[in-house]
Amino acid sequence: MAETAERLLRLLSLLTARRNWTGEELAARLQVTPRTVRRDVERLRALGYQVHAIPGPAGGYELRAGTGLPPLLLDDDAAVAVAVGLRAAATGAVAGMEEAAARAATVIDRVLPDRLRRRVKALRAMVVPLPSAAPQVAPEVLTLLALACRDSEQVRFRYVDGVGRESQRLVEPYRLVSTGRRWYLVARDTEKGAWRSFRLDRMADPLPTGQRSRLADPPDAARFVIEGISSRPYRYQARVLVRAPAIDVASRIPSATGVVEAVDGASCLLITGSDSLDAIALHLALLGPPFIPLEPPELRERCAVLSRRLKEAGQVAEQVSPDSDEFEPLTVMPKVVEPPADTEPL
Repeated sequence: MAETAERLLRLLSLLTARRNWTGEELAARLQVTPRTVRRDVERLRALGYQVHAIPGPAGGYELRAGTGLPPLLLDDDAAVAVAVGLRAAATGAVAGMEEAAARAATVIDRVLPDRLRRRVKALRAMVVPLPSAAPQVAPEVLTLLALACRDSEQVRFRYVDGVGRESQRLVEPYRLVSTGRRWYLVARDTEKGAWRSFRLDRMADPLPTGQRSRLADPPDAARFVIEGISSRPYRYQARVLVRAPAIDVASRIPSATGVVEAVDGASCLLITGSDSLDAIALHLALLGPPFIPLEPPELRERCAVLSRRLKEAGQVAEQVSPDSDEFEPLTVMPKVVEPPADTEPL
């Protein structure tokens, strides 16, 4: 009996690893006869797995999605990943997922063998999630927009932008993008005739229209959102050539701060933005590697001004020693505020 159960697990693993198999291939892998494979397939069907037989010389067996949830086959790493992921989902940005994720995690915990349960418990006990103030998104909104993206169906909704202006939008959805804290819809705004990214937490009453559209030249959705977060909302959009490999610069730049593109093995292009040129210049200086500001022209001028100021400050610091009489530390005296005459002292 144990041998049969082990063979069923191996058969199920093969069926999940590839779309379809011939009976002879499965028999060779399991080192059994085709007749045994047919019996094992019937056993899997009895357990709820939808194993479909494909007739003909080129036929075989295929595992299809069923109407229920049969037992899951997970290896050790996959089981730990699912258990930890469910716990993380309980504190995510999707509203209403906490209870469902916690319930599913409890079920997974119960069926884990002891060696895996100890690993999961250790991760859960030793990892402290930071509280998130990010706004949550209703799961039904996510699924509605995901279906609209898949079916290229136009969607109408009310939208409030970053300064509080409300408007009605009709868009052609393309992709949903998650930054971990927020969800965005990348879509073509039909009125403006341009691509836009919309924060889902600022969206209200999304409604599919039944109208289909064919999108031409859609953007890279992830890059489009990152550029929108890191540069487009700001007064200044900067393009800077950094003399360092892209992988090194990207490790120092949060995804919401800038986009890094490789130029060659030793340099990259950084696209970022800010309302202050000084903030961009100082941020670039703190990166470490040499850099050349490309755009806007004013950025190069601000870098030169700040460079001169820092150089002058360094020269003064070298000439004046803290032990000399010329160095007088500043002392800030607290301002004394007299209480009103009719108040009692504490």
